[in-house]
Amino acid sequence: MGLLVIPAQKDQQRTLTDIVNQQFSAVGPGWRLHPCHRIDRETSGAIIYAKGKKAQQMMMDLFRRRAVAKTYIAFVHGKLKGAGGEFRRPVSDLYRKKSVRPAPAVTKYKVLQVKRNFSVIEVRPVTGRTNQIRIHFSEAGHPLVGDRKFAFARDYGLKFRRAALHAASLAWTHPVSRQKIYVHCDLPKDMADFLSAH
Repeated sequence: MGLLVIPAQKDQQRTLTDIVNQQFSAVGPGWRLHPCHRIDRETSGAIIYAKGKKAQQMMMDLFRRRAVAKTYIAFVHGKLKGAGGEFRRPVSDLYRKKSVRPAPAVTKYKVLQVKRNFSVIEVRPVTGRTNQIRIHFSEAGHPLVGDRKFAFARDYGLKFRRAALHAASLAWTHPVSRQKIYVHCDLPKDMADFLSAH
């Protein structure tokens, strides 16, 4: 959280990948970890790294084929209708010059808790568009608590220092061993503290 996974052209500071490889450099020469996907700088939670480029390509292929089940926890403003649903609406990331045309996007969600002025949501993105979750909930009138990219913070009473989004789990079948793998990451302290305070 707070770090880019890989360098961006306009933002070349230290990245999560730099830190991960520095921590695991003692394993042996030539042993380098490569990210298989990305999460937003503001998003906390689980991310997959692969040992070597070949393993990275196999994992990236699983993501392209939507064979990795991703589950997020989000806090959104207000109360959604019903216990769950899905958004099927194209999104475009106007912040990236290469991709301004809307692309198909599907986001499924389930309401876990309803508080006085926000809801705790389990989110399962089917597609993996940049900022897809934040855009879909913002367009539905329920932006993420703390989001300042797709909502005006001044319009909402609740304050949070980042977009309240956490990559809670990842599940997939290992491309070589065929073993079922499940990775879970507990809610971070800032979101847990916010939840207990409200």
